[in-house]
Amino acid sequence: MGRWRREVEEVVIDRAFWRGKRVFLTGHTGFKGAWMTLLLHSLGAKVSGFALPPEHEAGVFNVAGVAADCVNQYGNINDPAALAAALVQCQPDIVLHLAAQALVRRSYAQPAETWMTNVMGTVHLLEAVRQVAGIRAVVIVSSDKCYDNVGRERGYDESDALGGADPYSASKSGTELVAASYRRSYFADPAGPRIASARAGNVIGGGDWAVDRLVPDAIRAFGSGAALRIRAPASVRPWQHVLDPVLGYLRLAERLAGDDGVSVAEAWNFGPEAASEVSVGAIADRLVGLWGGTAHWSRDSAEHPHEAAYLRLDCAKANSRLGWHPALALPDALKLTVDWYKAFADGAAMRDVTLAQIDRVLTLSTRQALQ
Repeated sequence: MGRWRREVEEVVIDRAFWRGKRVFLTGHTGFKGAWMTLLLHSLGAKVSGFALPPEHEAGVFNVAGVAADCVNQYGNINDPAALAAALVQCQPDIVLHLAAQALVRRSYAQPAETWMTNVMGTVHLLEAVRQVAGIRAVVIVSSDKCYDNVGRERGYDESDALGGADPYSASKSGTELVAASYRRSYFADPAGPRIASARAGNVIGGGDWAVDRLVPDAIRAFGSGAALRIRAPASVRPWQHVLDPVLGYLRLAERLAGDDGVSVAEAWNFGPEAASEVSVGAIADRLVGLWGGTAHWSRDSAEHPHEAAYLRLDCAKANSRLGWHPALALPDALKLTVDWYKAFADGAAMRDVTLAQIDRVLTLSTRQALQ
């Protein structure tokens, strides 16, 4: 597999905490949500999922048989009555809100849908939480693009200004404002639910087939023998394997539900270490090398909507206060990702492949309850 970033003794997740926990997860059919569902099931949690039907036939949700590991309900977070009914039915201990319109370029084509889903969908979720007793922790998943990106090269931390030039980024800053407003206005009681938001970097991993994302675009191009077309090879992003921020969200939920949960009810960054913040072109080169054969990429010189040139995250707060660190260095994250797609192309049993990858990363990030 190559070198792992962390030693087994460095732990993040407590398996005992999640065993038997009722978890309500929005967006469970999406790329990150499907990995989250499988991970929670592996930890012994009882997951109820609420999301639109999966968008991609070959995505993780379908090929890894995720529906078998949860109470699977298709619905739209912009339907507040259906969302509230699903939450009441679950009676969760923990709520994880991952449902979103998650693509920058789609937000240019569908700005109203993006704002409705990312802002009002969060409002609908938190309104439903207000009506259900017993919820201990709510994690609202936002994005690193919620920051007012002024083009600087140092990492953005949780104290930096929110903003966003494109509809997606601006809507994610709106998500953050909703979470902060509800936390102060409705969830200030220490005995009630604790609300936190989580901002992750550019996630990679097997089973993502979204258009206009680097890795899925690369796999489609390499599989067809075409060149991967790169819009901005010099742009720098915080690349991380999908399981790293997902484990961060779970660690945050554990702390929110604990005795000192009020102290962590705020915004958190979950990004890679500095060595993983590299250019799009550098990632493309590594993908070409891992895929092999005729894989290659070229510069796309056409006009495209604005996207920030630099985006880095400062995760010192999560490192020091939550004890969270990414489990995978960039070379391992890329290899794990390409291995998944190669297995898929070879007709492997993708549930087994996906669960095996989860198990390997979990050994770096979990601890058993003391006996």
